[in-house]
Amino acid sequence: MNRALWISIPHIIAALMLGLAARYAHQHYEWESPSWLWLGLLILVHFLLRLWGTRRSAQTGLQWSWQSSESQPNWRQKFHQLIPEIPFGIRTLVIGLFVIASARPQSSSSVEDLTREGIDIVLSMDLSASMLSKDFKPNRLEASKAVAVQFVEERPNDRIGVVAYEGEAFTQIPLTTDQRVVMNGIESLETGLLEGGTAIGMGLATAVNRLRDSKAKSKVIILLTDGVNNAGQIEPMDASQLAQLNDIRVYTVGVGTIGKAKSPVSKIGNKYQYDWIEVKIDEETLKNIASTTGGKYFRATNQTKLESIYDEIDTLEKTRFNVLRYNQRTEEFFPFALAGVLALLIEFLLSHLLIRSIL
Repeated sequence: MNRALWISIPHIIAALMLGLAARYAHQHYEWESPSWLWLGLLILVHFLLRLWGTRRSAQTGLQWSWQSSESQPNWRQKFHQLIPEIPFGIRTLVIGLFVIASARPQSSSSVEDLTREGIDIVLSMDLSASMLSKDFKPNRLEASKAVAVQFVEERPNDRIGVVAYEGEAFTQIPLTTDQRVVMNGIESLETGLLEGGTAIGMGLATAVNRLRDSKAKSKVIILLTDGVNNAGQIEPMDASQLAQLNDIRVYTVGVGTIGKAKSPVSKIGNKYQYDWIEVKIDEETLKNIASTTGGKYFRATNQTKLESIYDEIDTLEKTRFNVLRYNQRTEEFFPFALAGVLALLIEFLLSHLLIRSIL
């Protein structure tokens, strides 16, 4: 084996160990002073000086014992001659460990203090027979329920309630953070649960009543209908005044195509009879309700538009969070420095005690 390669073995082993240590530090920690890693060039300087020193020794006649032998040395003899180089390999390891420690690897832990700025939302949904019109698939009611369920599913951090109305109104689900309860409540809605008609004012007033005692910083009602107020004891604009007084924003949604739609006109037994009926939505009133309360009016002429409306409302009413982040750093250089000190102690013992006794 080439002499230079032979004496390089302890240094190569030390370099491999240093590579593993540096890789571990890089993967698990952050460097506070990465520029100090350039001191790793001292390892190369140390190794080159060692090569130069051994070459000078050879030139002055201090050659390894096997080089003067006539026969080819065996591996045991070569290993015996390699022993003096082990402390210098350990010294390479010591230099590298101190370089890693000087770059100050640090672990980092992030602590968050999160405060939610709550939003309470009530969905007020029209269940009148006209919601069975087939300009949506399979009808307006089922399409509206599906979109509402998706809306609820995407807002896990808010309290949501459900109000339903026809000729009168009732609370289907009180305000709750239990998404599954809200979604099940929406899915179970159907027409014919109340007296017939479209009591928009009652649907809005009942929703306002659910939010009146709310302590949330943001209170919202999404009022959905496909018709004109024709029932109930409360006018829609009176209900909107109640919402305004209680700092409640109302987003109104008119559901129905432009023109005519295949809608229920009569009921025989449990089966509705359908005919083409002109779609009539009191858009002026819905716009005034939204304007009075600081909300917005939307017209959904198909299911895709209805989905985009709920997406826009979702964006407008995103739950707000106040987040304070604390980044805590811990020095991790000590294990590398300690390993360097221990390696230095081993190098001293080998150089001054063990190897001298062997040689």
